[in-house]
Amino acid sequence: MLAEIEAVLQKEEPYMVLVYGDTNSTLAGALAAVKLHIPVAHVEAGLRSFDRSMPEEINRIVTDHVSDLLFCPTQTAVDNLAAEGITTGVHLTGDVMVDALLYNMEIAEQSSTVLEDLDLELEQDLVKGEYYVATVHWASNTDNEENLNSIVKAFGEIDGPIVFPAHPRTVKYLKKYDLYDHLPENICMIEPLSYLDMLHLMRHAKMILTDSGGVQKEAYILNVPCVTLRENTEWVETVQDGWNVLVGANKEKIVESVCDVSCGERVSGERFGDGRAVKRIVETVSSFEM
Repeated sequence: MLAEIEAVLQKEEPYMVLVYGDTNSTLAGALAAVKLHIPVAHVEAGLRSFDRSMPEEINRIVTDHVSDLLFCPTQTAVDNLAAEGITTGVHLTGDVMVDALLYNMEIAEQSSTVLEDLDLELEQDLVKGEYYVATVHWASNTDNEENLNSIVKAFGEIDGPIVFPAHPRTVKYLKKYDLYDHLPENICMIEPLSYLDMLHLMRHAKMILTDSGGVQKEAYILNVPCVTLRENTEWVETVQDGWNVLVGANKEKIVESVCDVSCGERVSGERFGDGRAVKRIVETVSSFEM
């Protein structure tokens, strides 16, 4: 990626390279740019799980430390950067995922037929259904037979249907560990969904069980309780406000937490912004001077 991105940057001679998130391509784009003395802007800067065994955590830290502009989704992210000595070029913009979700929600409500397709039609005047949504794709869960088996068993003890859009990685290991053909009857495994269908499905769910960082955040924005199948999270606000609980892959904790998070006190707010993050980012990039 470094070599190929560098070639593109040398050809295009951009004013700035803007990278997003914490993937390997995020880090590669940032490193390729900084080595060519091209300014770097990082969207979703300042996130920390404080677990350096996660490759995403290393990607976040290195990208932040080579960036000229750091666009933070939350005040927590700003504080994390300050603790590492990064205060110049830091901007609290809110989260672009809020912008995307708010823009697409009504489109999803009007166009998606996923609930009807899965026979999950809501009772009249009810916003939330009686089904759960689950996603599992983290390597620490899928590639570990003990963890994946524990998660599947926990799902089987949850009282209600679980719609499970299955990541290809997950399907691969469910088959490898001989779980695929022996899933509990309440699990409805389906193909991965489009963004609009997934948004519609999550909005009306009773609860979400996931190891995805993005899904945790979307659950919070949609006011849907979430059980996270990890020991830590970069989205600490979702836990602080009572919408999310961290359980890892422990079967007993997963089952217990489904009840606990349903009954717990929760605070709603705009911890991730007001839907105008993109506007703030565009204005800041446009006025940037080297």
